[in-house]
Amino acid sequence: MQSLIAYEQPLQKIFSADYVFRIPDYQRPYSWTTEQAQELLDDVLGFIQSKPAGAVGEQPSYFLGSIVLIKQANAPQADVVDGQQRLTTLTLLLSVIRAQLDEKLRPLITKSIYEEGNIFNGTTDHFRLSLRQRDAAFFQRHVQRDGGLAELLALEVDLSDTERLLRDNARLFDARLSALEPAQRMALAQFILQRCFLVVVCTPDVHSAYRIFSVLNSRGLDLTATDLLKARIIGHIPEAERDAYTRKWEDTEEDLGRDDFNTLFSHIRTVYRKAKAQETLVKEFETHVPAILTPTTFIDDVLLPMAQAFGELSTASYAAPSHAEAINQHLRWLNRLEFKDWMPPALAFVTRYRQDPPKLLAFFADLERLAYFMLVTSQGVNDRIERFAKVTRDIENKVSLHQPLPNAASSHLQLSAEEQWQFYDRLDGPIYATLSAKARTPVLLRLDSLLSSGGVWHDVNIISVEHVLPQHPALGSQWLTWFPDPAERARWVHRLGNLALLTRRKNSQASNWEFERKKNTYFSRGGVSTFALTVQILSQPEWTPPLVAQRHAQLMALLAQHWRLDTSLDEFLKQSTATP
Repeated sequence: MQSLIAYEQPLQKIFSADYVFRIPDYQRPYSWTTEQAQELLDDVLGFIQSKPAGAVGEQPSYFLGSIVLIKQANAPQADVVDGQQRLTTLTLLLSVIRAQLDEKLRPLITKSIYEEGNIFNGTTDHFRLSLRQRDAAFFQRHVQRDGGLAELLALEVDLSDTERLLRDNARLFDARLSALEPAQRMALAQFILQRCFLVVVCTPDVHSAYRIFSVLNSRGLDLTATDLLKARIIGHIPEAERDAYTRKWEDTEEDLGRDDFNTLFSHIRTVYRKAKAQETLVKEFETHVPAILTPTTFIDDVLLPMAQAFGELSTASYAAPSHAEAINQHLRWLNRLEFKDWMPPALAFVTRYRQDPPKLLAFFADLERLAYFMLVTSQGVNDRIERFAKVTRDIENKVSLHQPLPNAASSHLQLSAEEQWQFYDRLDGPIYATLSAKARTPVLLRLDSLLSSGGVWHDVNIISVEHVLPQHPALGSQWLTWFPDPAERARWVHRLGNLALLTRRKNSQASNWEFERKKNTYFSRGGVSTFALTVQILSQPEWTPPLVAQRHAQLMALLAQHWRLDTSLDEFLKQSTATP
């Protein structure tokens, strides 16, 4: 039987001679975006700021998660089965910290990134972490080598996805750390290395390692936590009632499925906590959900109503004599988003007002508006959680939810005039370039639904956003006759007026076809498209700047009307000009 070892270690031990981490070539590439990198940094900085000042060694430890390694005992070489994203991002963060420290201090950070060779011992530079073979040289040159970061920050040439993500995350870290005082950067580096911990799970056998990885991902902390909470809550119910409440609990878990049941508990925690989790789910329930002190009340008045609401919200299946379809339409568009931070205030509202469909309709129209504002303006996860927590608090305090900001009794469900301007301005810009695919696709689909009066729902696996005017039109093409000015092409190419929706994967060769061939062969099948947004294009005999400008203005007006952005723009401009 193969031995398994698991222990908790600080990063200064993780990034030491005890380990030589290697990312096997069969692993997927580095994939953390700026949102995940920002979340990591925000969490660490937020934890430090929430604790009393004092010596670093006296501060509480901060848990960063676990890593799974294939590693022989008493040998430093370790293949990373799970944890490469975290190890890579932490190395990048240390590299950025190093670049902003005094020159004499940099070697102290370098020791955590690589060990310099010794010509007398015949050794060469030894990197603590090696990425996949195709990414290793780039990572060594631009991240691990002292002095390489400046070149990484300035890179603008064509990059692979991994290289671009490393550059973007480096720019994020560089900007955030530059805003700190030198003493704060020092304290951050000390805290990361001394007080940030990882649980290291080591096994010498590849099959055992992947079995552990599978278990950790299929029955993670939250899943185990709901089992612990069940024992904690059901165990305090008098024996005469225990079987009945156990059936209620287990029937609810079975109805939702274990994964969604676990997710529900995370949302219940957020409804009460109104902040991002800082402890285990069990600990936060014990601290912030007082209802569990009376277990039968918790199950009857919290768990069961929220489970019913969660099932309806997740599947857009709310039922009522009136307004149900309109409510479910807003829910479908909320569920299309890549984040679910809107769910806690939705649960809080539905459990209070589920018998009032008109009130629900007004709420979900505004919740969709707020959520898409956060999507389009690229709000980070911490900002989203904070804003939606304020909405939950407004619901609990019975604030008038439709009172616009910034009045005294205003609701955080509404957008201020400035936020509406930001929303409008971002939509009006080159959204193909400024929004990720996960953000721009829901926006274009929402726009398409408005064009078709909301009557069409596209439930297909492959939906892509395509340019009409190509990004790089060929020399001698009709495109350059219609758009001879490079500045004008650059102005319109990524904006709403020049975008279409397809139910197929992007084809770079087809993207540059002439207009007639492109719309008849690429944009449609047999001259027909399922998207109202694309049908607009099929009827056009040519594609010129005035036509694109006109279409863009029409689409912007439609979005502005739907998300109520038009009248507030004048108000915001008045406020801006009136400000001294």
